[in-house]
Amino acid sequence: MAKMSDVARLANVSTATVSRVLRNPETVKEHTRKRVHAVIEQLNYQPNILARHLRRNETNTILVLVPNILNTVFTEIIAGIESEAAKNGYRVLLGNTNMKVENEYGLIDLLKQKQTDGMILFSAKMERKTLLQLSKDYPIVLTSAYLDGLKVPTVSIDNISSSRRAVEHLIRLGHTRIAHISGPLEEYTIARDRYKGFQQAMIHNDLEIDSMLVQEGDFKYESGYNQMLKFMAMEKPPTAVFAASDKMAMGAIKAAKEHGIHVPKDLAVIGFDNIKFSSLFEPALTTISQPFFKMGQTSMELLLQQIQGKPLSKMQYILDSELVIRESCGASKNIEIQ
Repeated sequence: MAKMSDVARLANVSTATVSRVLRNPETVKEHTRKRVHAVIEQLNYQPNILARHLRRNETNTILVLVPNILNTVFTEIIAGIESEAAKNGYRVLLGNTNMKVENEYGLIDLLKQKQTDGMILFSAKMERKTLLQLSKDYPIVLTSAYLDGLKVPTVSIDNISSSRRAVEHLIRLGHTRIAHISGPLEEYTIARDRYKGFQQAMIHNDLEIDSMLVQEGDFKYESGYNQMLKFMAMEKPPTAVFAASDKMAMGAIKAAKEHGIHVPKDLAVIGFDNIKFSSLFEPALTTISQPFFKMGQTSMELLLQQIQGKPLSKMQYILDSELVIRESCGASKNIEIQ
């Protein structure tokens, strides 16, 4: 097997020049680069990438912690991360935490042991002080969720204003008795922020927030179904529902349809996320669309800046969301007011 010294001898250059041709070709004159590359091809020389990374204390691998690998929201963000990582010669190692804090602590050992160069988290159940210390010691980005008051580079949308916009759309359609199916309020900041947006829209429009019309789900289909059953059992059920995820919105619609309630004629429903199936669901779901792929790309870009020792211009990056109006709220697209 050919060695770097063999390439250097045949090309009549030093091994340092061969190394620069491989690592920083722009620092070598063009005619020298061509001569070295010709010898590399002639000898079929394969540089020892692993050894090079070990000398530089780099792995060209980044760790991505995902709460649930089956969640389609997360898979689209991962696609954006992997796209940007591949462009820059990085591999992605996925760690599925199954929403258990002990799994988070186990996986971050890979970062501490220098087996990865940085980490992107989708959410964090670990203690805030632990996450803050990690961000001081290692390149880290938090994506899709924002932790208030924590100085960790973050990529997300504005969940509060996005939810407010969705509820205000229902109000413009004439609804006053509006229910909300939230995510787990104790566990997730995004669940609390989407609930805050619901509250703000109702209060701003002088509408009563009936505590019975706010039920907590877990972002999954079944919880949307079950909480809708509670609403329908009320003496005065809601005429509209804002769910904090598309899956819960779909579950709510399923429960309503099974009990003879027509959506959207009898009940308007808006979800959140714009997962791919939301446009195929019957009726097609009105929802808040998040730029998942862009979220992943931006997160990887920020991580690379940290790995390369470049300063970040800011810590929080807020991407634009969009209210996508379809059939489930009973409105035509031209009714949306910006």
